[in-house]
Amino acid sequence: MNRLFFLFLATLLAGCGQQTNQPVRGSGRLFAVSFQTMNNPFFVELNDGIKQVVESHGDRLVTLDAQFNSLKQKGDVADLLQQQPAAVFLNPVNWEGVKGTLIEAKRQNVPIIVVDAPVSDRDLVLCQVASDNVEAGRLACEALARVKPDAKVVVLHLSVNKACIDRVDGFKAEIAKHPNMKILDVQEGKGTTEGARPVMRDLLGRFPDINAVFPINDPSALGCVSAIESAGRAGQVTIVTVDGSQEALRAILAGKLHSSSAQFPKEIGKVAAEKAYDYLAGKPVEKDIKVPVKLITRENAAEFLKGP
Repeated sequence: MNRLFFLFLATLLAGCGQQTNQPVRGSGRLFAVSFQTMNNPFFVELNDGIKQVVESHGDRLVTLDAQFNSLKQKGDVADLLQQQPAAVFLNPVNWEGVKGTLIEAKRQNVPIIVVDAPVSDRDLVLCQVASDNVEAGRLACEALARVKPDAKVVVLHLSVNKACIDRVDGFKAEIAKHPNMKILDVQEGKGTTEGARPVMRDLLGRFPDINAVFPINDPSALGCVSAIESAGRAGQVTIVTVDGSQEALRAILAGKLHSSSAQFPKEIGKVAAEKAYDYLAGKPVEKDIKVPVKLITRENAAEFLKGP
């Protein structure tokens, strides 16, 4: 009798132990995203798009800011992989510098979905979701050609970022169709307002005939606005750019920017998250997904402006 009692007790305790090892109901799966920076409204909106889809499935999203530091991003993602997330969304600081991270994720069977800025080793990721950045650059140049067919242009680049490389490629492909337009110089602007300002100031000093500039994103463009105004050349240099942020829209309406090829970051985030869930459900996922862009000028900027 005692022996039967102890067998029953051991079985009961074993059953209790198994139950405590089960995931807590409603806690959801872990998803994570690493952005090159969160000091840009574009990435805040992109994060919101991912988060909306993840939370609608009862799961949770961890968001990390690499602060434009590729080594920090590498460490952040390594820490994330230790937690065995269901998927990681990656916005790389350096499009060629994440191969080791991607190999390790693949070894651990954690799918990587690249957002906004593609990587060089596309075979190591589940998919890449980004704007049509070549078209964004082409639209910017086309808009410039309409108002300044003899433009003498400088370009403010971020050449470690594939999205920006594609924008500049699109711009150059279009400018080749306009023989009276000329690129005077291409310089690194770091993709930030603070980084672009001194670069633009220097370019204005070196090239007095500058009458146009193509910064690769809105923050860079706003840095150019500041430098141009400080040099007393407001209204003399036409600025075309890419992003379509709210701050840029206000600058367009104020006549400080000519145009911005608008991206739709929230849509990029939503599509990326939906592809992650498709994969987890065993559905096929295409490798490269392009989200269309749209040119915004003074004529249509008010339609996209969300508030004061």
